[in-house]
Amino acid sequence: MNKRLPNLLSRQWRHYADQHQHPTNLLLHLLAVPLFLLSLALLLIGLWQPGFVPLVLGAIGLYAALALQARGHRLEQNQPEPFRGRRDACKHLLLEQCVTFPRFVLSGGWWRTWRKRK
Repeated sequence: MNKRLPNLLSRQWRHYADQHQHPTNLLLHLLAVPLFLLSLALLLIGLWQPGFVPLVLGAIGLYAALALQARGHRLEQNQPEPFRGRRDACKHLLLEQCVTFPRFVLSGGWWRTWRKRK
């Protein structure tokens, strides 16, 4: 594994709760991350067994999931650091969707943050 990924994951995790405080952003992520994961699976299926419908649905779902999350992030006081290019954006987004947000939910971080903000 790339040596930078563990650092990226730990950096992402260290700031995650601070950058996900607004109740609307929390709800949007709760909807958008599963949409992203499902859409990613559809896209991969469409690439594995070439098919127009899974590719299109996957691409639309990925776009919608990321648009929802971007909207939620604009509500936050603490903004995530800007991406340093496309490759950096892909790494950050994939790790957030596949590792960091699920970890945030499963560790109880999402629920603790939600309860604090209500």
